[in-house]
Amino acid sequence: MQHTSKLPNVGTTIFTVMSQLAAKENAINLSQGFPNFPSDPKLIGMVQQALRENYNQYAPMPGASILREAIAEKMELLYQRVYNPDTEIVVTAGATQAIFTIISAFIRPKDEVIIFTPAYDCYAPAIETHGGKVVPIQLRGKEFSVDWDEVRSKISSKTKMLIINTPHNPSGTVLSEDDMRELSIILENTDIILLSDEVYEHIIFDGVPHQSAALHPKLAERAFITASFGKTFHNTGWKIGYCVAPKPLMEEFKKVHQFNVFSVNHPMQIGIGKYLKTPKHYMELPAFFQQKRDYFLDKIKDSRFTWKPSQGTYFQVLSYENITDEYDVDFAKRLTRTHKIASIPLSVFNAQKENHQLLRFCFAKTEETLAAAANILNTI
Repeated sequence: MQHTSKLPNVGTTIFTVMSQLAAKENAINLSQGFPNFPSDPKLIGMVQQALRENYNQYAPMPGASILREAIAEKMELLYQRVYNPDTEIVVTAGATQAIFTIISAFIRPKDEVIIFTPAYDCYAPAIETHGGKVVPIQLRGKEFSVDWDEVRSKISSKTKMLIINTPHNPSGTVLSEDDMRELSIILENTDIILLSDEVYEHIIFDGVPHQSAALHPKLAERAFITASFGKTFHNTGWKIGYCVAPKPLMEEFKKVHQFNVFSVNHPMQIGIGKYLKTPKHYMELPAFFQQKRDYFLDKIKDSRFTWKPSQGTYFQVLSYENITDEYDVDFAKRLTRTHKIASIPLSVFNAQKENHQLLRFCFAKTEETLAAAANILNTI
């Protein structure tokens, strides 16, 4: 039997490639973005209680009411934006499912979607699966800044959606208030949907406030905002996320969501809903992860790598331009095989696979793991 692939250029993700290589080589895995420390025992206990209380059948399609209400309270507390928990919030199987469902609901063949590269690798395949056209805009320089004049030049009558990601994976940079204001001006008087991927909203450093699309009224009125409890509460394997959007947009989202996953893990929703009622559980996260970032960078200060400290996410990008001219994928694999430390090369996220000699390392690890990783990096 023969068939034509809808994604002929898509192979195994770099995350799978590097994690498999790390396992094979018994290397320290700082490639895939997952913590190697446990969730708060209080949260685990709340989920266990939900299991005992028999929240073991289907959750309501948009999510358990206790969790949707807690999300609404969090959005109002942090961003002064009121979302109706009954009509404007849906709990999803991780942020990736939310992103895919948003694209499924709105992108038709030949619609154009602007993304910024290096871009997280789930955006383009979802767009292409639905016949859309990816319009990539490369972030500029080591600052990974946006050229807003280029954004203006790429918008056309076919532009259906624009995707932003702040804090940004893989670069660890954040969009500023000026960036969001500029984006708001550009999108005003258009019908372009904004998809704002904010899964690292609570992992942002040095006292800089997170610029959620929800903070900017003219963006919020056209925006889906996606978020992840897996990233927030150190349990990526739970695959619980959510999205918020104005009611007219969310009505279209639900039409797809109900036939995609319908609903997601019920007892974990109940547990997270109770846990989320205490704001300090997410308000303390910036300091928690900044300590890990600073610890890691202090440990490698005498290495030959160079860097700008991550502004957000739990990833640190390191430049190896003082070490070798190798292509970053080859260098990352060599580090894994020879030095027993795994990372993610950034070229795979660029539109033309441009190599800027940058590797991404995850610092959501114990100090013991970070110290062992630093000892290796200092010898390279």
